Amino acid sequence: MHVRALNSWIRTPLLLMAAVEAAVLFSSIYVAAMITCGSVANCELLMGPIAPKALLITGLVLVSLIAMGLYQFHQRFWYREAVLRVLVGLTAGFLAAAVVFYAFPEFNIERPVANVAYGYSLILILAARLYFVRTVDTNIFRRRTIIYGAGERASALMDLRRRADRRGFRIVGRVAAPGDTIVGDRSEVLLTDGKSVKDIALERKADEIIIAMDEKRGNLPVRELLDARLNGIDVVELIEFLERETGKIRVDLVKPGWLIFSSGFRISKFRQFSERTVDLFVSGLLMAVAWPVMLLVAAAIKVEDGVSAPVFYRQRRVGKGSVPIEVLKFRSMAVNAEADGKAVWATKDDQRITRVGACLRKTRLDELPQVLNVLKGEMSLVGPRPERPEFVEELKKSIPYYDERHAVKPGVTGWAQLKYSYGASEEDATEKLHYDLYYIKNQSLMLDIMIILQTVEVVLWGKGAR
Repeated sequence: MHVRALNSWIRTPLLLMAAVEAAVLFSSIYVAAMITCGSVANCELLMGPIAPKALLITGLVLVSLIAMGLYQFHQRFWYREAVLRVLVGLTAGFLAAAVVFYAFPEFNIERPVANVAYGYSLILILAARLYFVRTVDTNIFRRRTIIYGAGERASALMDLRRRADRRGFRIVGRVAAPGDTIVGDRSEVLLTDGKSVKDIALERKADEIIIAMDEKRGNLPVRELLDARLNGIDVVELIEFLERETGKIRVDLVKPGWLIFSSGFRISKFRQFSERTVDLFVSGLLMAVAWPVMLLVAAAIKVEDGVSAPVFYRQRRVGKGSVPIEVLKFRSMAVNAEADGKAVWATKDDQRITRVGACLRKTRLDELPQVLNVLKGEMSLVGPRPERPEFVEELKKSIPYYDERHAVKPGVTGWAQLKYSYGASEEDATEKLHYDLYYIKNQSLMLDIMIILQTVEVVLWGKGAR
């Protein structure tokens, strides 16, 4: 189950969980007030109205939980790790509230009230999370899905083998379409016995029919599908279904007409303005907060490689419109890493990476100087990662639509960085392009904010670093 809002798919289970956790956080201050003061009225006499303070804590903690990656529908970490993330997120949210209370004493709450509210929230949120983990993979929130097609295109759905990948839907039947050469187990393909697709869908109580035919021209059962829609069954094209369920666009399934006529892929003036506003605000904030860390990083590089060793590394990358830009990074490799001038993919346990560089890459601190590229307008905070011209020329020849990722500014972080590990091959580049196209199609201010927040999770847990 899902809803479309702010140019993004939002899962109903996550909305319900966020609502429950917001209610827990908001009520925690009132419960703590009754426990510590005897009544809410007594506490309000002591420290003023409670509602604004409860709203502040609720908002800050929810943002922290998002940053910990706790509102990802396809999350697969164990409950033990979820407990750790809830603990970190809740602590960070309450600490942020403490900073606000210190800066604005009129919002302050007594420490005993805060302590009880923290404990109450921790217990109930963990209980809600445990219930979610136990129920999310049941059929309560899953759409019953009929696949119309059993050939090559339909086989793309068979790639979604993991339970977490199928968390949003349950396949209740596959029907071969005219012109399909059946791929996979023939026993899984339903015998129609003269029944229409609509009849089969109604018989199996399907919520939607996925059109995954190999050849639509002259074979699409328009009347049957229209009848299905009129009977309350959604009819969804395969690419849109995969986009919704996986957060990516499969280039091997895309045709130029779909790119032209599908919704999305629009960059309005408001979008450009909001993107630049966020870039300037967050980059300025990062520079103000992170400069002591940047000085320490520079000192560490000097200590390891000598006073004369360069701290920064400038590298030519491809920017928006395929215009070359120079990306600034903290140097994480040996000075002569590419002495022959030939571009080489970074690999796991790359011998060219220094000891300080390995730490920088693990924590993504080597990317911090790119904030200057953002301030200059060459990059954005969110977007596809800029790639080296040598690699781009090779990849454009072998990967369809690869050049489309240069329709927007490259980013310091991005959707592909959240969803996929470090790319070091043509196969990785193809997979990351799937996510980049999804971002370009669905880009919005809200999606940017979500990506920026969830980048905290990538940094703290070292996801995809190399």
